[in-house]
Amino acid sequence: MTKRYTVRLSRSAERDLADIAGYLSQAASFTVAAAFLDTMLERIAELEQFPERGAVPRELEALGITGFRQLSAKPWRVIYRTSETTVTILLIADGRRDMQALLERRLLRSNGL
Repeated sequence: MTKRYTVRLSRSAERDLADIAGYLSQAASFTVAAAFLDTMLERIAELEQFPERGAVPRELEALGITGFRQLSAKPWRVIYRTSETTVTILLIADGRRDMQALLERRLLRSNGL
């Protein structure tokens, strides 16, 4: 039997989802925003059974930091950290952004790395 993890979204990841959905609703349509949310929530739910499936973000791996993982649903990237029984979603962002700066600001500084 496969071990199940509890998946939770940090406050900042919840804000990311809301902000992106709000933007898509305004810039495109409610349907596009709803599809985005459905896709993200499906991908996030997969982590309950397979938290190690994501790769280490290349921006962090280049710094020797391997404690974070990511899922991709192009162009979106979901950055998370796994503990013994919990997966915590830390960041959801458009991968076309300056991810190096965003990861440094949101993950490294806030975690004291």
